[in-house]
Amino acid sequence: MIALIVSHFVLAACAVPLVRRFGRLAFVVLALPPAATTVWAGTRWADAASGRAVTWSWEWIPTYDVWVALRLDALAELMVLLAAGVGMLVLLYCASYFKDDSPQLAPFAGNLLAFAGAMTALVLADDLITLYVFWELTTVFSYLLIGHTSRRKQNRRSALQALTVTTLGGLAMLVGFLILGQEAGTYRISAIVADPPEATSAVSVAVVLVLCGALSKSAIWPFSLWLPNAMAAPTPVSAYLHAAAMVKAGVYLVARLAPAFADVPVWRPLVLVLGGATMLLGGWRALRLNDLKLVLAYGTVSQLGFLVVLAGAGNRDAALAAVAMILAHALFKAALFLVTGIVDHAAGTRDLRKLSGLGRTTPHLMTVAVLAAASMAALPPFLGFAAKEAAFDALLHGDAADRWTLAAVVVGSALTVAYTLRFVWGAFARKPGLADTHARRVGAAFLFPPAVLAVAGLVLGPGVGWTDPLFAAYADTFPVPAEPYHLALWHGLGAALLLSVLAWAAGALLFAVRGGVTRFSRRVAWPTADSVFGHLLLGLERVALQVTGFVQRGSLSGYLAITLLVMLAGQLAVLVTDRPWEGAVAPRVWDTPLQGGVALLTCAAALSCLTVSRRMKAVVLAGLTGYGAALLFVVQGAPDLALTQFCVETVSMIVFVLVLRRMPVRFEESIGTWRRALRIPVALGAAATVGVAVWVAGAARTAEPAGAAMVEEVADHGLKDVVATILVDLRAWDTLGESAVLAAAAIGVTSLIYLHRRGETAADREELTGETAWALSTGRLSGLPQGDDTAPERDWLAAGSTLAPEHRSVVFEVVARLLFHPILVLSLYLLFCAENMPGGGFVAGLVAGLALITRYLAGGRFELAEAAPLQPGLFTGLGLFVSTGVALGGLAEGTVLHAWTYHGHLPLFGDYHLSTSVLFDFGVYLLVLGVVLDIVRALGAKVDRQIERAAGALVPATDSGRGEPNR
Repeated sequence: MIALIVSHFVLAACAVPLVRRFGRLAFVVLALPPAATTVWAGTRWADAASGRAVTWSWEWIPTYDVWVALRLDALAELMVLLAAGVGMLVLLYCASYFKDDSPQLAPFAGNLLAFAGAMTALVLADDLITLYVFWELTTVFSYLLIGHTSRRKQNRRSALQALTVTTLGGLAMLVGFLILGQEAGTYRISAIVADPPEATSAVSVAVVLVLCGALSKSAIWPFSLWLPNAMAAPTPVSAYLHAAAMVKAGVYLVARLAPAFADVPVWRPLVLVLGGATMLLGGWRALRLNDLKLVLAYGTVSQLGFLVVLAGAGNRDAALAAVAMILAHALFKAALFLVTGIVDHAAGTRDLRKLSGLGRTTPHLMTVAVLAAASMAALPPFLGFAAKEAAFDALLHGDAADRWTLAAVVVGSALTVAYTLRFVWGAFARKPGLADTHARRVGAAFLFPPAVLAVAGLVLGPGVGWTDPLFAAYADTFPVPAEPYHLALWHGLGAALLLSVLAWAAGALLFAVRGGVTRFSRRVAWPTADSVFGHLLLGLERVALQVTGFVQRGSLSGYLAITLLVMLAGQLAVLVTDRPWEGAVAPRVWDTPLQGGVALLTCAAALSCLTVSRRMKAVVLAGLTGYGAALLFVVQGAPDLALTQFCVETVSMIVFVLVLRRMPVRFEESIGTWRRALRIPVALGAAATVGVAVWVAGAARTAEPAGAAMVEEVADHGLKDVVATILVDLRAWDTLGESAVLAAAAIGVTSLIYLHRRGETAADREELTGETAWALSTGRLSGLPQGDDTAPERDWLAAGSTLAPEHRSVVFEVVARLLFHPILVLSLYLLFCAENMPGGGFVAGLVAGLALITRYLAGGRFELAEAAPLQPGLFTGLGLFVSTGVALGGLAEGTVLHAWTYHGHLPLFGDYHLSTSVLFDFGVYLLVLGVVLDIVRALGAKVDRQIERAAGALVPATDSGRGEPNR
């Protein structure tokens, strides 16, 4: 099974070279995987009919008992034959339908084959999570197939509409799956059906959510709007996805779960009412349309409602009729869609008002269409008749709800007969006042796929008894009545046959008065679902604009206030409803009075921010709060956290200062007394709420703290630094994910500043003779660092000559030169000593970044380019590569992030050991260094350029700050 499924995706990936080599004939090659799957499923028919299942499984997520499990039983056997058999025929049909120069032919071919593979895997899945994965794959591939001709607005809109409706239903279904898995104790579908959970309120909610996904996939009202619009896709897509495969997924899921949940109180009302309403609304709508494809589309919606009614009715005979009708519908509806595509190719139109006499010019095509249409109208001796008789009989012998449903089904069947006659008459009959439509010759290869499907509906009518053992194997999963129904073409004269005759007569009458029916239908027509959907989207867009306009007012303080208020409301709601403080231990005020003193000073610095008007003072006070938190870590005995906090605050303050060069000295936003009076309670309330939430979370602990076990675990390995070991060993997955997030965030932020070229490299030597931001005279620009009165006699830095003399400080240059290399050595020391002393890759990377920041502050952007000539992205990417490589390297031992240690001896350094945690931490070191360097170049060197350009636009440039104009 798994090989056949994989072969679909492998060959789909080869669609581009195949189409380039063979043109449209590549579809014949791409039909091989579905053909092989059809043959394989055919060889398993006897086993499935006897109740034996073929299974395959692979443990995926053991903790949650999630498996990649496949199972071929009677119901899956039928669906695999449909998904693979019809898929094979549709792919062969594509070889005649398309031309070699058709646009985007290769992607279409690959997507169609991949969809066939996803659909095959979906119906074989025996795990709810596995089923959901392939369910969403069919959604994605259908989106790509419907939007194949993306140059047309209608295709793009239809594809997006189908994606929106089915994805929302799928997400609801996923939640239902998770609830069912928790209630049942397993996600294995066969186990849930064999031993369903008790019908509790949680199970009822799960059933409703699962039905939302199934009904949206099968276009059941009110989710039916997307299917008719999906007819904008090429005809092969309509024949396969929207007649035989994708839309059957919802019906299949209802049929699969009905034996377990049909007795849940919410199941039958939803299935019977919505299914019956869909059958009537879809059939009525088909009577007023003139596009042959749309007539079939609404007919499909109607038939899907009928199928859902039968599959979800919850009794054995209705289930038997459901699977028979699933097969019949796939055969006749796929054939009719393919016939419509041929009509469009031969006559150049699908408008039944413009077609006339096509039956005379294409008699073979008309014969195929009549055979398929007769089965759709449930005429004997076709398979559609045998399936419809079984449905009438099952509902006739059911309870009161079934008999009410039977009335709707009979009316829907009459509508089916009416629009079937309208389709055949509109496509092939001669119409008064119209000349015969000129049609091109239809080749045998083009006609072969629909002919096979139509003839199969004719052959399986008298031979329906041959399918009875297989279909009964599924139907017998329901309670078997004393006299079970068996499929046969003729059951004698009875009520079911009488209802069939009534439906034929009513349908013929509706067709005979089709003009009046059409006018009446248009007069009483409700707004179309597509119109409702469009108005809903428009209303949602308008509401979003209003909300955005109200919230996004351009005030950072306003954004922060809204964020804090939302957080405050959410936290208070949890605290009030859950009341977690009951029984909690009263908190300690402090461990030592020194903690209280540091906390008071930190709070004083934070409150002082409310009164300042200068940006620099606000930055300094905000930085003091961070340093205060670091001091609390020191007092508490957490040097690792304190060291990291000190480095983060230092880098943050430097970044703030670099940004402030391009901003006014004072805050521009005027703050009135009443606004300040509002801000203070919001800030204090948010702080108090967070404090209480943290206390409650700590005081409500019921389990033993994990710290002691981690300390013991670390000590067993001869290590002392618990924090560093947790980050790079015990919870290295978290660290790897956080590193990736840090890199993505830094690249995103700095990319907003770099509009074109990123980086300031040492290769920009032609600019060294010009002026940098710090080479401009003090009289023209203010706010730049001021140096000594006289310039140094020698250059202490590599790019010191690019600075104007009045902006150079010999003390700063000497200190920067003396400290640069020791700081880098310190960063390496912090990196490699992290196992037994405070340090680690993160703080070491920050320290190395501080060394580069020192060079930049002392010598400007060219000095930074000389100190770090490589691009920051190289460090960031290399860091991620090293960390990820170490993580995946453990697969050689069978486990990702498998730890190993190597001990050795070096002559100068003595004994040493090298472990995966050190290598992993080295990747973090490189990543953090690259992030810091990228930020400094963006907010330092890039801002320098902006200052230079702004100054150059105001004053004439001079030569290296000597007061002489450049020549």
